[in-house]
Formats: sequence, C-alpha cells, structure tokens
Amino acid sequence: MKDIMQKIMEFRDERGWAPYHNEKDLAISISLEANELLENFQWRNSEEAVAESIQNIKEEMADVFIYLLQLAEKMNVDLEEEAFKKMEKNALKYPVNKE
Repeated sequence: MKDIMQKIMEFRDERGWAPYHNEKDLAISISLEANELLENFQWRNSEEAVAESIQNIKEEMADVFIYLLQLAEKMNVDLEEEAFKKMEKNALKYPVNKE
C-alpha cells in the first residue's frame, strides 16, 4: 500500500494539485467516481455490463481507490487498520449463523 500511496502523492504534487485536495472535495470526488462506476451497470444486468465495459469499470474502480487513498493520507487514516477494525465490528454485528 505504501508504494501506491507514494506514487499517487507524487503524481498529485508534480501537478500542484495538493492545495485543492481538501477533505470535502476528496469525499465528493469519491462519490462522483463511484457514480461513474455505477453508470456502467445502468440498464444492463451484471454479465452484460462486465462483458461490454470491463476496461471502464476497472478504470472507475481505480479512480475511487485513488481518491480514497488521498483522503486517507490527508486525514492520517491507516485504511488497512481501519478495514480490519470494521471487519471485527461487522463480525459482531453479523455473526455466522451455523444452523
């Protein structure tokens, strides 16, 4: 994760975009990119969408990921740690039903 974070921040910094990447705007960008991802599935079933738009789906997924990593960096959030914590919380909330 460290390597991709560094590459993303270098890309941002080389272009002078850091001053525009505040928490609010990064969160908005995540939402916008997620909606662009969702647009690939509009009016199609999953199989059709993937068959017809796999490259665009991958690119939109990457956009969401890139903005999310930038937001995490801006807020000093360790996403890996937070994901593990959230999974533990979800395990308590949604226990395995072993009937």
